[in-house]
Amino acid sequence: MQWLKLAVELTGAIIIGIGILAAIIRFTRSLAPPQLEGYNEIRLTLARFLALSLEFQLGADILSTAIAPSWIQIGKLGAIAFIRTALNYFLSREMKEEREGLSADTPPTGKVKRDADRPPTYSRTGSPTSTRVHERGEEGA
Repeated sequence: MQWLKLAVELTGAIIIGIGILAAIIRFTRSLAPPQLEGYNEIRLTLARFLALSLEFQLGADILSTAIAPSWIQIGKLGAIAFIRTALNYFLSREMKEEREGLSADTPPTGKVKRDADRPPTYSRTGSPTSTRVHERGEEGA
């Protein structure tokens, strides 16, 4: 059973390595003509790999506890599982928010809208606000 735990941990580590390489490749491609819009997509790419790797690492921890469970090991597993699950939750939530933000700012042509490209909107007080803030309903913020 110990070799299975090591195999699952190794798989998680390989996934992290592949994610880092994919992010580095995308980052270097975005440098050729500097593209500020691509950085969020690079972060999302790396975040997807990290989230998947966290699942494998949690599985390896569960396997190690299944081998010889003691109350101390079960307590450690509970703490590790909580931390990794919380990390995965917040990482997934951030990825979802980024995807929603990217899809809201990307028209059918594939170009990212900038606030400067949008017509100004005005709050109830008559002061200009950005379209993005106005669309979220946070006038005057």
